[in-house]
Amino acid sequence: MREKELRIALICYGGISLAVYMHGITKEIWRLACASRAFHAGDVDDPACTGVYYKLLQRIADEARLELRVLVDILAGASAGGINAVFLSHAIATGRPIDPLTELWLESADVDKLIDPEVGTLSRFAKSAAIPFAWLMSRQSGTVENTVEKEQRAEIRAKLASFVRAPWFAPPFGGPAFTGLLLDAFDAMDATPAGKSLLPDNQPLDLFVTATDFRGFPQKLQLNSPPEIVEREHRITLAFQDPGGTGRNFADPIELTFAARATASFPGAFPPFSVSELDKILDQRSRPWPTRNPFLARVLPGHKAAGDLEAILIDGSVLANAPFRPCIAALARRPARREVDRRFVYIDPKPGRRSVNLAGGGEAETPGFFTTIFGALSDIPREQPIRDNLETIEHLSGRIRRQRRIVRAMRPEVEAAIERALGSSFLFLSPTPKRLGKWRSHANDLAARAAGYAYAAYAHLKIATVAEEAANAIFRLGGEGDRVRKDRVRRAIWRVVDARGLVGSGVVTSSGVSPDAIAFLRDFDMGFRTRRLRFVARRLTRMAEELGGEREERESVRKLLNDMLARYHTREPQQADEPSRRAFEAVEERPEAAMAALARILDLRPLDEETDARLTEAFNVLPKGDRRSLLLNYLGYPFYDVATLPLLQGEGLDEFDPIKVDRISPDDATAIRKGGTEATLKGIQFNSFGAFFSRAYRENDYLWGRLHGADRLIDITLSALPDGVALTAESVAALKREAFRTIVAEEKPRLTAIPALFEQLEREIG
Repeated sequence: MREKELRIALICYGGISLAVYMHGITKEIWRLACASRAFHAGDVDDPACTGVYYKLLQRIADEARLELRVLVDILAGASAGGINAVFLSHAIATGRPIDPLTELWLESADVDKLIDPEVGTLSRFAKSAAIPFAWLMSRQSGTVENTVEKEQRAEIRAKLASFVRAPWFAPPFGGPAFTGLLLDAFDAMDATPAGKSLLPDNQPLDLFVTATDFRGFPQKLQLNSPPEIVEREHRITLAFQDPGGTGRNFADPIELTFAARATASFPGAFPPFSVSELDKILDQRSRPWPTRNPFLARVLPGHKAAGDLEAILIDGSVLANAPFRPCIAALARRPARREVDRRFVYIDPKPGRRSVNLAGGGEAETPGFFTTIFGALSDIPREQPIRDNLETIEHLSGRIRRQRRIVRAMRPEVEAAIERALGSSFLFLSPTPKRLGKWRSHANDLAARAAGYAYAAYAHLKIATVAEEAANAIFRLGGEGDRVRKDRVRRAIWRVVDARGLVGSGVVTSSGVSPDAIAFLRDFDMGFRTRRLRFVARRLTRMAEELGGEREERESVRKLLNDMLARYHTREPQQADEPSRRAFEAVEERPEAAMAALARILDLRPLDEETDARLTEAFNVLPKGDRRSLLLNYLGYPFYDVATLPLLQGEGLDEFDPIKVDRISPDDATAIRKGGTEATLKGIQFNSFGAFFSRAYRENDYLWGRLHGADRLIDITLSALPDGVALTAESVAALKREAFRTIVAEEKPRLTAIPALFEQLEREIG
């Protein structure tokens, strides 16, 4: 049976109160990932993970002969979408259910709960001034009379009136109260028993949340003239990563609360977020934050360099509403156990519709004075389309396709060259660590001679890539700093590289690279080692399709390759001991000492010896056909690396498959009702603040989020089937109906404010 992984990088847009809708979708994403974990583990005891998605994966295995595993390993979000990405990542890492967040949205995402106590106590004058504005807002939108059930109209009118403080606005929602609600939601999640992570042990988990630094922090830039300038940077990406391995340790919920509160500080609705706000709340709760200083130094490096960690952060959507870019960067060095179908899936709750529309008139009407100002400052940056991101992804996919074609075309010639050089009889010998090392050295020399003049370019590119990676590691472990310091660190490392004779014509000899270059690469070239292991792992995956045979033996080799990849990744330093840190801090004066400290931390040579020994054992348990194929790929890898590394410019495209992009939105999920956002969601009212005014609105949007999520996730999962393989339309429709009926049955007892919607859905679903 063919094996495949559908890997999802999830991007959650901002949407203000449409966060409730997005939560319904992320709950379905969690259930799909949970069902995938349970299906492949043979676990049938968890009802939340053994429903329709479990049946879907079983149907794919039975009818399409495909073992498909679904992983959500990269998440990013801004504003309201950032909150959902934060909580979903925590649930994926811990295996805990995401249900406590449902209560946060339904119970607490309400004007009465979010409003600042000082704003809520209105004087008679302030309230009388607010009522006309609120009434105008409701009359213009037409929602109170036309779309709200009769029993909710008085509630919404009253909350609209109290939403406005006075003729001169102040943020109506309380920042500390919101921070407290987020902490409470994490506490509720962590009070549930921890389950198994929804990712395999060695699969990294990345989360990126955008925020906007209102004041900005100084960044030095180097020019030709003047030689140096200072500008202020306002973009911040709060990044969290669990590299994988046994026992996940993703992030402290306090730090995740920091990210969620910062990214959702919508201007005008919430006050800006600051570190002191979180400190004060933690102090009131007598709750320690032991990782405070290292965390702040990591996520606010510009402020750390300036000696002031008290940043003022506002909504992440102001400058980055669709954070694709950090997700693209996270693709580097992802382990590839089997064939990978990489998807970028983004949630857009209101495609083509602005979150905040200040135009007043139609699109054809010339904007007025204030409309032009506010649109230029807020609307246009927030709603910028994702075309640039899609073009970047397509460019990346194009390089992957070219690399695959190059490797396929080269394979017969490379295998023939290896057999000619080593003699075909070597394939019948049992590998030993000594033999494997000798064969590998011979193959390296052969690749250098066969490449001719091209080998010099390859060698210099490899040395340059390794030197830049070393400089980045030393800069990070030595306290980071601004861009000017980073450039000084880089130039210091290149002085060492030059002093060792690794720049110029002496690097490449007639049989390969110089002894000094070999020593340098043995100490620091992590990339070549991991690229080679992943290359062999990919070949192992293809062998299952081409050669057939016993899968158990191949699976043991695959586990070994993954384990060794994880061992190399753990050598990538996340922090340094005190002597090494001092050496890194002094890199500009003593770069050789800094490089020596980094080599001690990496300690790659003993790991190389262990890899040879374990690979030898693994190859010897394989049938001869499998062993021949893997040995030829392992020994021939220098040929492929010479050809493909210049194409990739040193990037680690380890998944080795083109990337596809999918959207989840009301416009795309039409199995129940057509008409998109307008026909289904209530939260779009009042400039996307609508769901904050009524529980009925929140229940409506949350339920549609689950239904739309199920609709689209079934489609996306089935789109991972091989070309020419598909389930019947009747089978897919039946699965969707079962999913919809299950969701409606689960939610009907909880969602008591929307009885009319349940009646409509029962008719529409059938």
